[in-house]
Amino acid sequence: MKIIGLTGGIGSGKSSLLPWFKSKGIPCFESDKVGKQLLNGPLKQKIIDCFGPEFYQNDTLDTKMMAQRVFRDKEALEKLNNLVHPAVSHAFNDFIEKNKNAPILVKEAAILFETGAYKDCDFVILVCAPIEKRITRVTQRDGVKRAEVLARMAKQWTDDKKRPLADFVIENDSLEEAIQQLEAIHTKLLV
Repeated sequence: MKIIGLTGGIGSGKSSLLPWFKSKGIPCFESDKVGKQLLNGPLKQKIIDCFGPEFYQNDTLDTKMMAQRVFRDKEALEKLNNLVHPAVSHAFNDFIEKNKNAPILVKEAAILFETGAYKDCDFVILVCAPIEKRITRVTQRDGVKRAEVLARMAKQWTDDKKRPLADFVIENDSLEEAIQQLEAIHTKLLV
């Protein structure tokens, strides 16, 4: 089994490549999605104990409110990460066990390098996109202001820091071009 890490900064478009992998029957672990499920399930009480009940509206974590808090407060971000990252890591181990007969698995994570989780991958694909394109994608997708996107970006490594650690880099100026690059990488991984 090969574990392929798929990463890229916020708004790079890495999540938009997941349907291609899924269409090939490749199991995909979406770290951010799993993290959100954990925050609204097994980790909920720990989040309330740590940050307060006001972060949950109608029994669901208010992710915008949490993002505003943690992306402006380094200690709060560290506390949140210390709760979420081990739980996501455990969920990924369960995912591997469940899919142990698959020849390839994809682990999609925005901060694969920052957390050191890339070391558990056989290959890492880094998705990059121009900064302005990333900002536009996130402001439209999340309904947030430019300053908030820049604050989130500041908490992640730059593409220049990530490139030397990646086995493959996809330049995502357009989804069509990115998929063509992904197809070429997939062919190399099958060898």
